[in-house]
Amino acid sequence: MYQFSYSDIQTDSVADAKDRERQLLDRSIALLDAARQAGSDSQKAVEALHFTNRLWTTLLEDLGSPENALPRELRANLISIGLWVLREAEEVRHGRSQNFEGLIEISQIIRDGMQ
Repeated sequence: MYQFSYSDIQTDSVADAKDRERQLLDRSIALLDAARQAGSDSQKAVEALHFTNRLWTTLLEDLGSPENALPRELRANLISIGLWVLREAEEVRHGRSQNFEGLIEISQIIRDGMQ
């Protein structure tokens, strides 16, 4: 029979959550890359922008939660980045930008910075 302390379970839970976030960012990056190649007026672009919007909206909700354990300054910085991603994705969606590369690059930086 296995016995785990609460801190072990909590640590695993945080690690699992970060792993899921990294996987979701990977998915967003892959979709954005496919959209970049297909063009901003493609179905792939619609799917990529929709997925990216949903992902960052969820991340922003979590970052704004008082229960979020990240340091306040880091949370504020990530919120600023997330708001930029949402605005830029909207610009691409409306055809006022083609900046898939910027969306991909920021997502990669955030993903790679997760420990």
